[in-house]
Amino acid sequence: MADHTGPAAAGQESWRDSVPEDTAADLENLLGTGVSAAQEQLQRAGGFLPFALTVQNDGEVRLVAVSPADAEEGSGAEFDADAMISDLNALLKQNRDDYRAAALVCDILLVEEDSDAIHVAAEHRDGSVFAAVLPYAANADTQTWEFGELEADTNEPAIWVD
Repeated sequence: MADHTGPAAAGQESWRDSVPEDTAADLENLLGTGVSAAQEQLQRAGGFLPFALTVQNDGEVRLVAVSPADAEEGSGAEFDADAMISDLNALLKQNRDDYRAAALVCDILLVEEDSDAIHVAAEHRDGSVFAAVLPYAANADTQTWEFGELEADTNEPAIWVD
C-alpha cells in the first residue's frame, strides 16, 4: 500500500469543464468502474491487488492485471504493491496504441487522515488526467466496509509520456 498525503482541493466541475466531452466520459467511466471493482473485491476478499482498466479504441472497457511480485524478505508484506504498480504502468505504456484511456487502481494509505483508500488515476491519450480517492474502513460491528466521500486528487501522466 502506497503512502499518500491526501486529496487535492480541486473541484470536479473545474476538471470536467477543462476537457472534451468524449474524454471526460472515458475518464469518468474508468473512475466509476475502477471504484466499483475495488469495492467489490474488498467486500468479497477483504482487500484488493493493484489493477488497471483500459478503454479500447472501440470503446470496450477491459481489465488489466499482473501477477503479484513477491515482497522483499523481511518486509512483512505478502506482495510488493509498488512493483505491481510499476509493472502495470509499463504494460499500459507498452500497449498504449491499443486504447484511448487507461486507469490504475490501487489501495493507498491517506497519511493525514490515517485511512485506507481506493485510488484511481485515469489518463487519456489526449493528455487529460483525472484521479480520485475513496477512503474506506472496516466496521467490526456490522462486518461491512464503510466508504467515505469520493474526492478529486492530483495526478501526473504516466502512460502517454516519453
